[in-house]
Amino acid sequence: MRDRMHDVCDITTEDVVVAARNGDQGAWRELVRRHAGLVWTVARSSRLSRQDVEDVSQATWLLLAVHIHELKDPGAIRGWLATTARRESIRLARRRGLETLVDPQSAAVDQADATAVDAEALVLQGERQDRVRSAFLQLPDHCRRLLSLLLEDPPPSYEKISATLGIARGSIGPTRARCLDRLRKVIDL
Repeated sequence: MRDRMHDVCDITTEDVVVAARNGDQGAWRELVRRHAGLVWTVARSSRLSRQDVEDVSQATWLLLAVHIHELKDPGAIRGWLATTARRESIRLARRRGLETLVDPQSAAVDQADATAVDAEALVLQGERQDRVRSAFLQLPDHCRRLLSLLLEDPPPSYEKISATLGIARGSIGPTRARCLDRLRKVIDL
């Protein structure tokens, strides 16, 4: 894993979790890089102070270190982290006596609900990204190379793609369509 950490886009979340389980410090750094924002957002959604959010974040990562060997599905790490951060936020708020009564008709309830929805959306978005990344890695090399070129910003011209990949300019569009179709099929499995 350590040798492959330079090309993190090619490493699935499952691979990173498994490597972290096996003590790879680079994998741990990659886990934190990929998911620290999620943990932070979930903790902030509880309207904790910055220091409390830092405490929740630290506790969440510590709990992952303790329980990483118990995870049944390494690909579900985002959900595990979000749930753990939410539980730690609640636990900390209770311990500090931060629970407050709120009028259910107040705007604060709507704001809290919207923040919770935002955190959940982040979890779902991350899971979709992981699914697409994993599916992308299952594509044949020629598809990965073509789609990677087409995703560059700005994308290179068809002439440059043709020269780079050694394929006819007129076959780029149909090949892209076939590769995207394969990607959709792998994602839907």
